[in-house]
Amino acid sequence: MADDLKVFRTWSSPFALRIIWALQLKGLEYETIFEDLSQKSPLLLQYNPTYKKVPVLVHNGKPISESLVILEYIEETWKQDPLLPEDPYERAKARFWAKFIDEKLSQSVIDVLLTEAKEQEEAVPRAKENLKYIEEELKGNKFFGGATIGFTDIALGWTANWLPLIEKVTGIKLIDADKFPRISEWMQNFCDVPVIKANWPSYDKMVTKIQGIREKCLAPK
Repeated sequence: MADDLKVFRTWSSPFALRIIWALQLKGLEYETIFEDLSQKSPLLLQYNPTYKKVPVLVHNGKPISESLVILEYIEETWKQDPLLPEDPYERAKARFWAKFIDEKLSQSVIDVLLTEAKEQEEAVPRAKENLKYIEEELKGNKFFGGATIGFTDIALGWTANWLPLIEKVTGIKLIDADKFPRISEWMQNFCDVPVIKANWPSYDKMVTKIQGIREKCLAPK
């Protein structure tokens, strides 16, 4: 019997996109269920009662939550087109950088988006410092794992979409090709992959959404 796969997501979630990319890179068929997080469906609340958010992967009725956990599950369940290296040390490094991206880089970039004045001025160098670590780790490779997209690339993939959007909304340049040549090249290489390119949300809709997030956060309380 074929696997029954469902992905609960929103149209704009960069974390849900990780799951879409991984499933498509492995050639897996799935059903997409779009959620409105202002009116969460009973099914989403049933499948993810702890965090009540997307993404959620449901495999043959069994739910898995949190995007990096889901990526690990996909990798362990379907062995074709592996996303993690075979070497244990390289696998550990991929997991380390994915964790760094979620726990350090993401927050520092969001701080640039959701602050202003002095707070924003202090947030920008923190974001650039974290981006510098990524720049150094690329080491001139096309992707983190070498010639093809892997686990770390998927974890970092949101930056190829969100960084230009944040720059557009805030007017602050985070990625300069002269200072971050490897990341700049990686972003282009990543976006050129058909599976990646086909799944980006509308640029104009994302600008509107991110602008709205910033305005709501900065509005007087």
